[in-house]
Amino acid sequence: MKKNIYCVLIIFGIITIQSCTKNFDKFNTDPNSSPKPVPGYIFTKAEYDGVSGMLNLLLGTMQYTTSFNDVAGFGSKYILAQSQASAGEFSSAYPNQINELVEVIKGVGTDPTQSNLVAEARIWRAYCFSRLTDLYGDIPYSQAGQGYNSAIYKPVYDPQKDIYADLLKELDQAAISLDAGKSTTFGDADLIYSGNTVKWKKFAYSLMLRLAMRMTKVDLAGAQTWATKAIAGGVILDDADIAKVPYVGSGQDININPLANNLWNSDYIAQDGATNTEGGKYQDVFINYLKTNKDPRLGVISIVYNNGVADTTFAIQKGMSAGLNTKPADFVTYSEPNPKTILLLNSPRLIFTAAESYFLLAEAASRGWYSGSSASAAYENGISASMRQWAIIGGNAGAITDNQINTYIAHHKFNTAGTLDQNMQQIYTQFWVGIFPDAEEVFATYRRTGYPALVPNNYVGNATGGKIFRRMLYPISEQNLNAASYAAAISRQGPDDFLTRIWWDKQ
Repeated sequence: MKKNIYCVLIIFGIITIQSCTKNFDKFNTDPNSSPKPVPGYIFTKAEYDGVSGMLNLLLGTMQYTTSFNDVAGFGSKYILAQSQASAGEFSSAYPNQINELVEVIKGVGTDPTQSNLVAEARIWRAYCFSRLTDLYGDIPYSQAGQGYNSAIYKPVYDPQKDIYADLLKELDQAAISLDAGKSTTFGDADLIYSGNTVKWKKFAYSLMLRLAMRMTKVDLAGAQTWATKAIAGGVILDDADIAKVPYVGSGQDININPLANNLWNSDYIAQDGATNTEGGKYQDVFINYLKTNKDPRLGVISIVYNNGVADTTFAIQKGMSAGLNTKPADFVTYSEPNPKTILLLNSPRLIFTAAESYFLLAEAASRGWYSGSSASAAYENGISASMRQWAIIGGNAGAITDNQINTYIAHHKFNTAGTLDQNMQQIYTQFWVGIFPDAEEVFATYRRTGYPALVPNNYVGNATGGKIFRRMLYPISEQNLNAASYAAAISRQGPDDFLTRIWWDKQ
């Protein structure tokens, strides 16, 4: 009897399993998903991820902001205990933006009708990799993002010199391959230019110019060659061509300007000027410069809470010292970011502006590499563009009149009789003011040029001996999970510390 029951149960089980597996694929497939990656969707995510990192930490380093305590991290004080905060961009970039772009390019494939998609992905990949290598020096590049496709889980670190050579080649080839005659683009999936190949080409050549000028201390001839090629190709000179990522300002965090969101949540969400979570305010170095030079941008970017009301009055703006270690009694009287511009959640994130192009052209003209205009004209155009772009960020709250712009320029004329070094000081001091809040790009030009002439903050317990650091630290996980490649990188580049200079940052 038991034997018969067991037989019946076994037969029933077989029938049940067959019935369960018969329509397994049908019932266990998400109708809202795709069986293979969709390049457009991934590209959108890669654009968002490419502008989401390292925005807050360097604001303090470039002496725009500070805090009275150590909570804000490395920032303006270079706190030893917070030094691993500098590894954050490395840790987030590879599993996100880099892997995403590898999948985009693989997903598009070699179909010649899709060549514009590949070109745009290559340009954006060059942008993302350039930011990483400029922060860390030697990084995984040639084997990066190949864990899934090629089982490369311990990628080698490429020398930065080689990375730069390949980035410039990638930008050159991608720009040439862009074809306005082909209708296939990423379209609306491209947040930056909606697939406009003409604008993508200008972005590619603008990045080429940026990277070319990075090389002036290590390969002057190469820098001139690539800068000349970039200028001939056509860089961003008009506000309409600015590379920017738009945000809607609501919903999930990915839809919110990452800098504004970070600043709100870390410091300014109370909107009272007194209970700032991490003790943050604008630094006195920045505010004093703007006030001394009667800069019309001061009221656009800065407010003081006066009886609980955000007040942009020029005279009351005041920056806080980076040397403080306790909350000052008059904390509420110090300036902080304007909620209508810097903290605007639906403001666009500017990636490459006309202002940056003009300042780079001013340097190129000063070196005799550019004859399209004088260094003086390019310098003045850079100042003008840097003031106009605040209306792009903040609308009416960011508007600066032509009269204000012209008055400022009239009192900050370019020294046409100056030496190259004097010209560089003028150009890149204005760059520091004009590119704000892109502290990451200012950090790069500061290391290359030495301008603006910032005085380091020798705060007690800092990790650099009172010097402004030259690079970021690799994540500790690299020492454990990719030890051989990590060791090879530091034996070639130098110790994994803040004062080791990367390839293009030579004295």
